Amino acid sequence: MKAILALDLGTKTGWAAKTAEGKIISGNINLTPKRKDSFDMRYVRFKNFLDNLYLRSGNSISLVCFEEVRRHAGTGAAHVYGGFQAYLKTWCGENNIPHTSIAVGTWKKHFTGKGNSSKSEIQDEAKKRNFEFETEDEADAIGILHGYLAEAEQM
Repeated sequence: MKAILALDLGTKTGWAAKTAEGKIISGNINLTPKRKDSFDMRYVRFKNFLDNLYLRSGNSISLVCFEEVRRHAGTGAAHVYGGFQAYLKTWCGENNIPHTSIAVGTWKKHFTGKGNSSKSEIQDEAKKRNFEFETEDEADAIGILHGYLAEAEQM
C-alpha cells in the first residue's frame, strides 16, 4: 500500500498522511510571506514543502486529498486558496499522483458525526482519537484524511 496525503489548504496548511505502513502522521506549515517576500513566495514554499514530503515518503504518495472549500471569508482568502489549489494540482500532475477533494461537511460528518462541527469540536475529536497536533489546521487535516478514508470504504 502506498501513502495517502490529506491537506487543509491555506496560508497555514495542515497535513496528515496515512503511510505505506498504515501509520497516520501529521504536521503543519505556516506559509505566511516574510516581511520582504514577494507575494508568490508562499507558493514557492508550498511547492518546496510538497517536494520535501514526497521525498521523505520515499516517493510513495499514491493519492492527495484536499478540503473542497466553496465559500471563503473574503476575496483575499479565496484567491490564496485558489493559488494553493492550482499549485497542488500542477504538482500532482507533474508527479503523476491522482488528487481528489472532499467537501467540508462530508469530512466533518465522517469525523465528528456532525457536518457543521466547529473548530473546537474537531480538535476535541482528534484528541479523543489520541492524535497529537499543534494547530487547528493540522487537526482539520487529520479529519480530512479520516473523511476521505471513510468515503473510500463506502465505494
